[in-house]
Formats: sequence, structure tokens, C-alpha cells
Amino acid sequence: MAEKTRVRFAPSPTGPLHMGGVRTALYNYLYAKQSGGNFILRIEDTDSQRFVPGAEEYIIEALAWCGISPDEGVENGKMVEVPSERHPHAPYRQSQRKHLYREYAEQLVNNGFAYYAFDTSEELDQLRASYEARGETFTYNYLVRDKLTTSINLSEEETQKRLTEGNHWVVRFKMPVDRVVKMHDMIRGDIEVNSSTLDDKVLWKAIDELPTYHLANIVDDHLMEITDVIRGEEWLPSLPLHYLLYEALGWSHNKPNFAHLSLLLKPDGKGKLSKRDGDRLGFPVFPLEWRNSEGEVSRGYREDGYFPEAFVNLLAFLGWNPGTEQEIFTLEQLVKEFTLERVIKSGAKFNPDKAHWYNQEYLRMRKTDELAKDFSQILSQKGVKSDINYVTEVISLLKERAVFIKDFWELGEFFFKAPADYDLSVKAKFWKAETPQILDDITKSLNELQDFSKESVELLIPSLIKERGWQMGAVMNTLRLAMVGASRGPGVADIIALIGKEESLSRIQKIIKAFA
Repeated sequence: MAEKTRVRFAPSPTGPLHMGGVRTALYNYLYAKQSGGNFILRIEDTDSQRFVPGAEEYIIEALAWCGISPDEGVENGKMVEVPSERHPHAPYRQSQRKHLYREYAEQLVNNGFAYYAFDTSEELDQLRASYEARGETFTYNYLVRDKLTTSINLSEEETQKRLTEGNHWVVRFKMPVDRVVKMHDMIRGDIEVNSSTLDDKVLWKAIDELPTYHLANIVDDHLMEITDVIRGEEWLPSLPLHYLLYEALGWSHNKPNFAHLSLLLKPDGKGKLSKRDGDRLGFPVFPLEWRNSEGEVSRGYREDGYFPEAFVNLLAFLGWNPGTEQEIFTLEQLVKEFTLERVIKSGAKFNPDKAHWYNQEYLRMRKTDELAKDFSQILSQKGVKSDINYVTEVISLLKERAVFIKDFWELGEFFFKAPADYDLSVKAKFWKAETPQILDDITKSLNELQDFSKESVELLIPSLIKERGWQMGAVMNTLRLAMVGASRGPGVADIIALIGKEESLSRIQKIIKAFA
């Protein structure tokens, strides 16, 4: 076993990477980096029937967006196919390693740990149907393997004939009978399973000359010197088989440590979080946007406006906590603080509101000029031209109210163009017969103001209201309606000073004419 910690994230390219998969990658990355180890990306594309074009590229791009950089497996955004000093175990795509697996499958057969099974899909379907008709469940195990078309009960001559005449056969693991398999999980502790409760899993398929996950991941983990396997709890039922495979292949002495992560749950905690839940409740479950072969688009955290740092911080806390009140962590801080001992065994409920909170916290921490640059791109897309210094001042007024950069438009559209219409409920409440005259008087006073700063405007208008005996609430709300078109936004003086004298006076005159 390698002296250095070596972990791998080994997704299948069967579609977009779920946020639960990103969390698995993140925990592997943190675990490796904490001890100065290596994080490896491997693509497990042995399921040729479920392969989806573009999924591999999606996985690589999603990890890059999150800042989760593999030490091995990826170079310049592509899977490495040729061995090098940095990538000694290339290729890292299992379909390009297919020549390796049959050797180990044959070794298992020759040593009595596996056997050839020649049952056709139709025969197995008929068996299942006959069992169901009797109210039973068919399991391919020690109770039936001696009675089926397998190398266990066929002659060697007949077995060889069937192996050479067709490719509709598989290699199955010969699960031992009544054997207590003792295992250890770094999160869940000691586990025991009786082997008689398990079925004889398929390890290798002749039809496509590819292994199943069970054989491929064991072989590759061994050859790539993986020290620790951190994966989702859906693989926990396979752990006894994997222990037995390590033993059967003679690798028990250096098998990796295992840890199985709990599921990400729906917001109500009832079941695994799915795309359907996100669609129903209005949040993404994928890191990046994904378009399927039918053209249907699934939302992504990146395209929804989340900062990658906020997304990573959110994922880290879905199943782990530092044992303190601190909730905001950089990736570097997470590396320092992360431990498997503080990973929970039960499922972690996803909270969309908490996702918003994280993004808002990261937005507030970001420099105002950086936010202004990003928001300027949105303005350009809307055909709005504005000086970057002006945009920066707008952002400084709105920063505390926004969750996403795109929110600055909804929060402050009025800073870039005069309102096209007005909230009539505000007009009904505050617009009086004398309002046009009051606004005319304010216009004259603002026009005479030499220092058009926020402080000067803030001093002038209340003084004028008090001096003339006007109603403070009515006047201020009417001014806000003129500037914004609604009862929202920062302070009236902030708005007037920032959009400037000419624009402010123009908007006041516009509303007078609108309600004349």
C-alpha cells in the first residue's frame, strides 16, 4: 500500500453530476489534502448501455468550477490517456483499461472464487416470473447456481464450447455459504454480514468485454494504490463483496480503508434529494446547467448565480460540521478542519434558504469593485451603458440587500433608467391635491443646491418639510415614488444624490405630468 494518502472520485458518465456526487468529491479532496495526499479522478464508464455523451466533460468542468483540482487523471480539462510522471496510472478512463480486467476475472474463476454463467436474459426473466408467481423472489445465489447453466455443473468440455461459441455469458462471483464477513467503516464503525444473504454478482460480461463496477473498481483501486475509499452509502451493501474480492485476489493485506457517506435528503427529510424535488421546489440539484438529448434544460448553481465558494461551503456542511459555531470556511480552511469523525451517519437535509444565506454571505464579503465589474456584464447584456465608478457606487448602496449579483438589477434598476410606471397603491395613499405644488417647491430648492451630495440633500429636504409644515411621510414617499416608481430602495437622499440633479429633477417633473 502506498505510504501517501491516495483517494479517488470515480463517477460514471451517465448524466449530469448530482450535488451529492460533488460532495463526495469534495470530502475526498479535503481528506487527501489534509495529509498532503493525492486526489485522483477516474471515470468509471463500464456501463456502456447508460453512457451519456458530454457527461464526462461535465464532470471535469463542474469540479474545476468548484476549485476541486485532481492531482491525477485530468490535464488541461481532459482525461489523461498516456502515462507520465504526474499521471503514472493512465489511462484513467475504465473503458481504456478494459484489457486489464478479464485477466483478473479469469484468475478468480481458475482459483474457484468465480464461475461462468451462460443463462440468457430470457431464461432469467422466466425464472423471476416463475418465482413471483409463487410469491417468492428469485436470487442468483448458492441455492440455485448448481441448478442453472453454469460452469459449476457443466463439464469442462461443454463449458469451453460455450465460451468459444458465443458471447452471451458472464463471470459471477461465487459467494461463500454462511460466512460472517467482518468489516470496518470509518464513519459507521464495525459491520458484520452473513454471506448467505448475498447474491452472486456479475463481475465481467463477454458481450461488451467490460467488467462491472464491482470488479473494475477493486482492480483499479489496487493498481492505483488507493489508500482510502470515500463514497456514497448506496455502495454500503456492496462492501461485503468488495472485502471478499480483495481476499480472493490476494490483496487483503493492503485493501483500502472505507467510509460511506450518508444521503442528501429532500428539504422535508423524506427521501433522497432528486432533480424532481429541485424542479418542484425551485432550486437546482446540479452544479452546472445541463441540457439533455431532448433539449430539456436542468438548472445549475453556476448559472443560477451562486459563487463556487458558497456552493462548496454549503456542500461541506451537508453531512459535516466543525464542532464550533463557525459556518463560513474557505476551501483552505476546510482542508485544515475537515475530519471524517465529524461526518454524520444519518442523512443530511438540504435547505434551499441556507443555500441563499451562504451566497449572500459570500457576496457581502466580496469587494465592491469586483461585484461592480461582474454586474457591468449584466448591464451590457441589457444594453445599458454606465461608468464603472457609478456602478460601484450603486453596488455599495445595494450590497447588503442582494443574494446574487443578478439581484442588483431588480434592486436598483431605477439607478439606470427612470421608472416607466408607478405603484398606484402608493399614489392612492400619499398623493394629495397639493402634492404637485410641494414637488415644484422641492424642485426649485434642489435646483439651487450647489453641493449635490447625499449629506446636503439629506439636510435640505427634511428642513424644507419642517419649515413648510408638510407631512414628512407623504412627501418622502412621493419623492421615492418619483425616483423609483415604487415604495422600495435605499434612502431617498442616497438615490437623488447618486442619479444626480438633472435626472432627479426630470423624474419629479415626469411624475407631476403623469398624475396631472
